[in-house]
Amino acid sequence: MSASVVVFDLDGTLVDTAPDLVASLNHAITQAGLAPVSYGDLTHLVGHGAKAMIERTFTLRGKPLSAADLDWQMKEFVDFYHGSMPGDSIPYPGVVTAMDRLAAAGYTLAVCTNKLEMLARSLLNGLGLSPRFAAITGGDTFAVRKPDAEHLLSTIRLAGGVPEKAVMIGDSLNDILVAKNASVRSIGVPFGYSDVSIESLEPDLIVRHFDDLTPELIERLIARA
Repeated sequence: MSASVVVFDLDGTLVDTAPDLVASLNHAITQAGLAPVSYGDLTHLVGHGAKAMIERTFTLRGKPLSAADLDWQMKEFVDFYHGSMPGDSIPYPGVVTAMDRLAAAGYTLAVCTNKLEMLARSLLNGLGLSPRFAAITGGDTFAVRKPDAEHLLSTIRLAGGVPEKAVMIGDSLNDILVAKNASVRSIGVPFGYSDVSIESLEPDLIVRHFDDLTPELIERLIARA
């Protein structure tokens, strides 16, 4: 019998990674002569992985970026970020307790992020969260990434589940869109890094605090599928 799977996005959903993303990005881009970014810039930069974040930053600053420079910037970013993990990143309030509630009720947990899988695993290891997840997949785990449905569907399969008995939880367009593309129920959270309101993304449900994420809520949502 397949498990019911609850899949979490990582940055801006499961863990507040903003301080370390900003610090690592600024470490890289200032070496290229760019002005540092602020937390306020982050909503326009995250969600598509580190490479896209760097590309968007150069676009934001109006500076061209060659392929060679992108490779160099990626190395600077990844080395600095990985070397400082977990840094100041912390799980969002109530999420660890919520995961424990779900696990105790028999739900299987997974992570589906566009972050490089190596970085995602290192961060979750550093925070002591990795053992809670049956699957952790990143933007480079498969040939596709969110919002392509196959990223989420493959994550669910790795966790031992099926899409009809799964829920995707996230803070941004890619999270809600990948759920819709995969015909998986979605829960949006309003406290992440999206540059648009979670309401405008039209998830199936919105959870404003993880205290409200209960097995009963997940069960009712899956039953609506």
